Amino acid sequence: MDHYDSPQTNDYMQPEEDWDRDMLLDPAWEKQQRKTFTAWCNSHLRKAGTQIDNIEEDFRDGLKLMLLLEVISGERLAKPERGKMRVHKISNVNKALDFIASKGVKLVSIGAEEIVDGNAKMTLGMIWTIILRFAIQDISVEETSAKEGLLLWCQRKTAPYKNVNIQNFHISWKDGLGFCALIHRHRPELIDYGKLRKVLKAIMTYVSCYYHAFSGAQKAETAANRICKVLAVNQENEQLMEDYEKLASDLLEWIRRTIPWLENRAPENTMQAMQQKLEDFRDYRRLHKPPKVQEKCQLEINFNTLQTKLRLSNRPAFMPSEGKMVSDINNAWGGLEQAEKGYEEWLLNEIRRLERLDHLAEKFRQKASIHESWTDGKEVMLQQKDYETATLSEIKALLKKHEAFESDLAAHQDRVEQIAAIAQELNELDYYDSPSVNARCQKICDQWDNLGALTQKRREALERTEKLLETIDQLYLEYAKRAAPFNNWMEGAMEDLQDTFIVHTIEEIQGLTTAHEQFKATLPDADKERQAILGIHNEVSKIVQTYHVNMAGTNPYTTITPQDINGKWDHVRQLVPRRDQALMEEHTRQQQNERLRKQFGAQANVIGPWIQTKMEEIGRISIEMHGTLEDQLNHLRQYEKSIINYKPKIDQLEGDHQQIQEALIFDNKHTNYTMEHIRVGWEQLLTTIARTINEVENQILTRDAKGISQEQMNEFRASFNHFDRDHSGTLGPEEFKACLISLGYDIGNDAQGEAEFARIMSIVDPNRLGVVTFQAFIDFMSRETADTDTADQVMASFKILAGDKNYITVDELRRELPPDQAEYCIARMAPYSGPDAVPGALDYMSFSTALYGESDL
Repeated sequence: MDHYDSPQTNDYMQPEEDWDRDMLLDPAWEKQQRKTFTAWCNSHLRKAGTQIDNIEEDFRDGLKLMLLLEVISGERLAKPERGKMRVHKISNVNKALDFIASKGVKLVSIGAEEIVDGNAKMTLGMIWTIILRFAIQDISVEETSAKEGLLLWCQRKTAPYKNVNIQNFHISWKDGLGFCALIHRHRPELIDYGKLRKVLKAIMTYVSCYYHAFSGAQKAETAANRICKVLAVNQENEQLMEDYEKLASDLLEWIRRTIPWLENRAPENTMQAMQQKLEDFRDYRRLHKPPKVQEKCQLEINFNTLQTKLRLSNRPAFMPSEGKMVSDINNAWGGLEQAEKGYEEWLLNEIRRLERLDHLAEKFRQKASIHESWTDGKEVMLQQKDYETATLSEIKALLKKHEAFESDLAAHQDRVEQIAAIAQELNELDYYDSPSVNARCQKICDQWDNLGALTQKRREALERTEKLLETIDQLYLEYAKRAAPFNNWMEGAMEDLQDTFIVHTIEEIQGLTTAHEQFKATLPDADKERQAILGIHNEVSKIVQTYHVNMAGTNPYTTITPQDINGKWDHVRQLVPRRDQALMEEHTRQQQNERLRKQFGAQANVIGPWIQTKMEEIGRISIEMHGTLEDQLNHLRQYEKSIINYKPKIDQLEGDHQQIQEALIFDNKHTNYTMEHIRVGWEQLLTTIARTINEVENQILTRDAKGISQEQMNEFRASFNHFDRDHSGTLGPEEFKACLISLGYDIGNDAQGEAEFARIMSIVDPNRLGVVTFQAFIDFMSRETADTDTADQVMASFKILAGDKNYITVDELRRELPPDQAEYCIARMAPYSGPDAVPGALDYMSFSTALYGESDL
């Protein structure tokens, strides 16, 4: 048979052996004990919807005994056995006895088999042990033990009454006057004490019930003060919630308005319009966005401070309206920055595209104008019938002239192809005036095809009459053949010398300068060719003068005259120094651009590492434990001041960056940092120092509110840092569990341990983010011992103010509470609808639970 044997110390049953030996044999006494213990057990079992009639019979199978222990302890016992066999009953009773022993109760010779057999002595002794542990042990008066405290309380309450001398819980109560004195002391209207005679009723159980019923009768003032404190905290928290909602709404609205502007990719037709868009974007980055960055940071700080205050006042965590969580704002902000990044890139690409388009359009116009000038009259010339009346020599001349024209036509083929290629590129780059360019290009191509057809037709006509013509002036032919390519070379040279150029580096302009110098080196040979061509023409003039040729003064094979050659040659010589000047000016501009690149790179290469260093230093300060929290806060604020004082260097770099953009500089080999890198790093630095300061301030607030010493705070930080392997400032679930175990928490790997850890995680990670911050960690480590208010405490305080009624009236609220907090309660309390309701009755119970988030206000 299983028994529970007790050591010599901490024995709950030992002081009560007297009543067991002396009184259990008294039938009247045993009957009274059965009645009293049965009533006490039923007062708890009715909460579970059941009761007992015979105390030793109804507990024999152990089922109602286990249910009784679950009701009075609020804990779940092991699963009971439902079988009717004796072994099942003994198992259930043993589970109940094991649970009682786990609560520190030393049981003396109580066996499960005796309970199952219905042993009255053992059953009553077991119930008395349960009453001692769960009803009397928690009583404490002036730091005495439970029994001594209860006895001291009875002595004080009955001191003024005659014939009452309470010295113990046995014979001092047998005449019944002690019970009557306790009742009369608290409810004098119920008993006429002067007319009482001694009666035989006594049990320590009744006394403990009277203690719990009357001990709080004079706590109205304390209750009122507690309610005032709770309401003040609630009013302040509601204002903070309203402020958060408004700031979040304003920031989200600004983001909603700004993103469409950044996502607008409608291109402009001119460089001036696109540069104005770039200037507008600069104003947005310099003037409009920085205040919103501050607002976002302040919003997060306000949210963290509010959550800290709610945790400290034992209120539920604040849940913003849908779409206004900090994560929602961060997501919206991420969308803004993504649109912003794409917008700036698009602007720069558009500027490059328009720059390229302007260059190509001008090049198209120049080449088209030259070609149209050259083709002017060519169709009319090719359709002439002059060969029909010409002499043989004239026919020969016309034929040679036509050959020269074909040579000239072939030389212009390349220009026509260039014109078509430029037009195609303008179309591919979406040039706004592409229709007119396409029309002009089509006209040139159609004319070119027609010239080809007319040229072929005229050659065929000349060749038909060639046999009739034999005389030809070889000199004119030689002149025409050499003048045509030389004329074409000069026209090409004029095109090249007047051609516009776009360069972005010194190397590119040096390449153009080198090519130009090489061109100038060919001018002496070209001049010799010019003089040779002019010499041919002079020889022709001599022959005409000598032989009186009819073609005197004209060349039948070409329209290029010596005046044309000299005029174009002079023009080429004039364009050369102009080209020299343009290249020199561009070289100077590229040197200035290189200076801007180096200037920006030198500053960026200092500022970028400085920002990274400060970020690392702030991270170290937030996890190190040098000095008090106030020392860390002062250190961080000094860092914040030094960071703010660094702002002029950021502004100076912004100025250099603006000069670079205005100079249309698109790359910089002197640094890997862009202005966007510096801006993002600077904004992250400001946000990090602000958040870190806020975290330390919240730690100070928690420490002061919870009464945590600096040594405890250092211990918490050391434990937290030890398990924060990645130095992220947060702990994952497994890291947090290991940390708790290192601090002495008994969290096993069984189902009960897992359930306990899940409960703790719901406290430190209410939003289920999967991480535990240091602030949540110290909140949890201190909240178990903190003197915080609960809904039950507030409800009990209202019940005192209401005179133990289930409702409270407007007059009672205004009488007991300050005016503003009384009106706060009246405005939010729902009408009481219970069976004992009176007109104007208010429901303080639902109001109390709503204060702590257990129901809705």
